[in-house]
Amino acid sequence: MHQFKKLEIWKRSQDFCVNIYALTGDFPKSEMFGLQSQIRRSAISIPSNIAEGTSRNSNKEFNRFLEIALGSAYELETQLIIANRLNYIEKCTFDEASEELNSVIQMTMKFRSRIRNQLN
Repeated sequence: MHQFKKLEIWKRSQDFCVNIYALTGDFPKSEMFGLQSQIRRSAISIPSNIAEGTSRNSNKEFNRFLEIALGSAYELETQLIIANRLNYIEKCTFDEASEELNSVIQMTMKFRSRIRNQLN
């Protein structure tokens, strides 16, 4: 079993989640239960699924939770694109968030690959 608090992908995705909460803080009030909420749920789902996966009894199960975390990351990417298109996020802020999200995705994919190699 892995200790999620020691995993760099968990730390990085948690930091990213905190940044997303700050980034969406200035969204229009009309988006409080819409896009803002959805973006925040997707962001928090990434470190949450990584943490939950570490509690599983096998790397096969853990791998599944890493897949779910990646799905949430791609969902978040889509939502950030929409928020940018709606001018809720400035272009430079969007670019920074996208770059950080890509970093989290790449780290998770590499870690997932290592876990899958241990299955074989």
